[in-house]
Amino acid sequence: MMWLASPALPVGGFSYSEGVEAAVDAGLVADEAQTLTWLRGQLQLTLARSELPAACAAHAAWQAADAAALQAIQTWVLSTRETSELRQQTLQMGRSMLEWLRNLQPAHPGLALAAQLLPAPAWPLAFALGALALGLDAEHSAHALAFSWLENQVQAAMRVVPLGQSSSQRLLAALVPDIPAAVAQARGLQNRMEDWQSFACMLAILSSRHETQYSRLFRS
Repeated sequence: MMWLASPALPVGGFSYSEGVEAAVDAGLVADEAQTLTWLRGQLQLTLARSELPAACAAHAAWQAADAAALQAIQTWVLSTRETSELRQQTLQMGRSMLEWLRNLQPAHPGLALAAQLLPAPAWPLAFALGALALGLDAEHSAHALAFSWLENQVQAAMRVVPLGQSSSQRLLAALVPDIPAAVAQARGLQNRMEDWQSFACMLAILSSRHETQYSRLFRS
């Protein structure tokens, strides 16, 4: 779990703010309290109902070598990326995770299935495959994915709000306790794709604006 959640994992997560930078530019996030509200909303409204259920479902599909289920999850994830930069992020990070796994376990049986997910496995699917390869079950995989997302977001907020290290630690302390509930919600949804959703219209608007935002540090 610690390996997968580490910022040192070579997937490029540190280069994306997933809307935080655009929210700062729009004046929606300007201090620690507003950052907390923004990140909690992201965790509860999108991650717990889209990325995490998709990753949990993908974990089961990788275990069963179910190509049809994997393709259905892949199609859902890509169809819910509402801007080009969000789509590019999930594909780039997924492609990088797959390359990491190839270097680590070149004979892993999931690699052949992953090659069928074009143009590349989306990030939740690729993360689930990496977690399975390291021997993690779906529950621990989802916790690792959620913490990885949270730490990257806090690091992004440190640079663009900006926030100090003490503020960042307070944010982690406030938000880490929310992860188990988000994972539990995702586990309850993992076999009910019809109930997954990533409806976050302000995030989509901000992401669209970010694509042409002047003076950017991040790719999303």
